[in-house]
Amino acid sequence: MTTEAKIQLTSSEIGTLWMTYLLTSSRLIAYDYFKIKTIDKEAQNILSSYITEVQNDKNKIVDIFKNEGAVIPIGFNEHDEMKESSTLYDDFFHISSLREAMKLSLGRSAVYITTSYMKEVNDVFKLTYDISNKYYMITTNYLLGKGVLSRSPYVTMPKQVTFIEDNNYMSGINPLSDKRSLNTIEVGFINEAIEANIWAMHLLTGFVQVLKGEVKKYLTEGKELTKKIISELSAVLLQSDIQPPSTWAGKVTDSIQPPFSEKLMMYLNSLIATTALGTSFSMRKDLPLKLGIISKDIFKYSKKRSKIMIKYKWLEEPPQMEDRNQITK
Repeated sequence: MTTEAKIQLTSSEIGTLWMTYLLTSSRLIAYDYFKIKTIDKEAQNILSSYITEVQNDKNKIVDIFKNEGAVIPIGFNEHDEMKESSTLYDDFFHISSLREAMKLSLGRSAVYITTSYMKEVNDVFKLTYDISNKYYMITTNYLLGKGVLSRSPYVTMPKQVTFIEDNNYMSGINPLSDKRSLNTIEVGFINEAIEANIWAMHLLTGFVQVLKGEVKKYLTEGKELTKKIISELSAVLLQSDIQPPSTWAGKVTDSIQPPFSEKLMMYLNSLIATTALGTSFSMRKDLPLKLGIISKDIFKYSKKRSKIMIKYKWLEEPPQMEDRNQITK
């Protein structure tokens, strides 16, 4: 009788579980604070229900690490939450924040599923995806019902199939030539990027208001970057006579008390660095060019974040592959 060999975690599974644990631990702290400060009962129930479900997801990751003999990351805990501080944001921002987080999780968990081999790991990411999809729809419907979320622009329904007939479809760089109107795919991604950066601008406005010193200076730079992205992408829509989104992402109060530790605020800031991107698919040459410039700005900004977090010992090192050169010395 043969004994089936125990399947071990692969490097990709360890890496994705590690990233998901850090992300989940940060959200449990952030949304617990938002829940405490939320006045509207429906919004409070949404946040409370989400916390319960995502805690279960985090527990499954811990179980896998323990079963495999892997160290549990530190992540974030109650020491990163300032429960006694005054309210920094309003209820709409709390729910908008959850909605933006669910967008990010939907994409990440879908990718992570494709890198998993062990059933238990696949189950974790499937659960993450299901939770994200569930609360994306719940938060979207809540904000639509309150009249504070604008839908993507409408368009006349296409009545026939057409094909691109010449290379002018890809033009857009020459300022002396006419640019074709945006297609629905381009509008969708640009609209989403603007909406996400409106939310990010509000997040950083609050953080800057309660901070001092080096972190305040850095996050102020981030706030200005989101405003630049909003302005440039809104101009692209207006050139095609399309109204940019006017989503109400919530309000920042006059509080000057930090809701979270500087470490957590820096980590939450890192999660908004990709919200501008989406036009790389475009066949109109000016849009990928604009994206490239924005991406360069985001990369420079993110690099500064890493240096600050390393300086203050806030940046956990991901699990490393064996250094064979060191082993064989």
